[in-house]
Amino acid sequence: MAKDGKKMSVMQLTIITAINMMGSGIIMLPTNLAQVGTMSILSWVVTATGAMCLAYAFSRAGMYTKKSGGMGGYAEYSYGKAGSFMANYTYGVSLVIANAAIAISAVGYAAVLFHWHLSPVEVAIGTIITLWLATVLNFGGAKITGKISSFTVWGVIIPIVVIAIGGWFFFSGTMYANAWNPHHLSFFNGISKSISITLWAFLGLESASANMDSVENPKKNVPIAVLGGTIGAAIMYIISTNIMQGIVPNSVLASSNAPFGVAFSQMFNPTIGSIVLALMVISCFGSLLGWQFTIAEVFRSSAVEGYFPKVFGKVVGNGTPIVGMVIITTLQSLLSLMTISPSLSKQFTVLVNLAVVTNVIPYLLSMGALKTMQLDAKVSPKSMKITNAIAMVAAIYSLYALYAVGFSELAYGSLVTFAGWILYGIVSHRFDLKPEGQK
Repeated sequence: MAKDGKKMSVMQLTIITAINMMGSGIIMLPTNLAQVGTMSILSWVVTATGAMCLAYAFSRAGMYTKKSGGMGGYAEYSYGKAGSFMANYTYGVSLVIANAAIAISAVGYAAVLFHWHLSPVEVAIGTIITLWLATVLNFGGAKITGKISSFTVWGVIIPIVVIAIGGWFFFSGTMYANAWNPHHLSFFNGISKSISITLWAFLGLESASANMDSVENPKKNVPIAVLGGTIGAAIMYIISTNIMQGIVPNSVLASSNAPFGVAFSQMFNPTIGSIVLALMVISCFGSLLGWQFTIAEVFRSSAVEGYFPKVFGKVVGNGTPIVGMVIITTLQSLLSLMTISPSLSKQFTVLVNLAVVTNVIPYLLSMGALKTMQLDAKVSPKSMKITNAIAMVAAIYSLYALYAVGFSELAYGSLVTFAGWILYGIVSHRFDLKPEGQK
């Protein structure tokens, strides 16, 4: 724990929370949102509300828990070791899938930057090469990875801030209005079609309470920082993506593999657009680097708990789980080949939807366990009612997000989740058959 004089202020924690969410999640968003039209702003409103409820609930859970392991520890309060396993398992799977999507984003931007015309198979091969490069660079350990990621994230943040502030000078209200609903979707379908991609942008908010030991007055400041960071990220997301839809024609934006590069080329000139493309590629790869290490750590901690095979828990001298990283990246390579699609944007969307389905499962388990956590922590009845109400809204939104991804992706995500029960059955004897009184 940090000494009082070295603890973060609420403003510092708020900024860190927003940056952790923004990462690489936004760089393909404008393309996918343009495929719905500017009515996707309604999806942003729904998702921002749901994300804030989730963020608040997670900030409370981080304060009340006496167990380690993040969402797995939260789930254990109500669902025991089986729930803890399922939270860790589905979260780990979602990160494996999500990182393949991040790698595809990097390939898409690099292809536009270097004027490559890649076939679907070449996109998959480029994605696999990108994943392995990020994995190998992680062999140096967490310290190096952290330094690189904290620097490269500004490659995304700077263009977003510039377009959110300066983009208004190039904005066409007529262009924006004409792109409202190009495919004549119904009101409900228009909102639902964009929900998974907007929720994708907020994935990672569950980690925002991880710094509670390093902030001043955590009981007061952690909820403020989590909500403030989520609101800040939501504002930047909504403003930047909607401004772009008033700068770039909808048909151009919807078919682009590098929407921010197109927008800056339209605003200024192709040279500035190329610079932004380069920044996005660097930032996306830096984000991938950090998340590849995070996945290995999730699998390592789960192996230590006895949930995953022991091979994932093996580390080298600098504490890096290299063997686990290699296995995970092999799985991601197979996933990249299995999801080859006619367009890069389509493959990205398939992976995002699968990542959202598997990531929402631990969200639901955590929301369901929050009441038990509060009872265990002897929280006042009044405070419990408020938190439980917010957690219920967050849970309802999470269920809606599962519905909105589409039945095909929901079916595949469900198969992965159901497989988790079989896997837990294989390891459950380690927890369920221990002598009474033994931990």
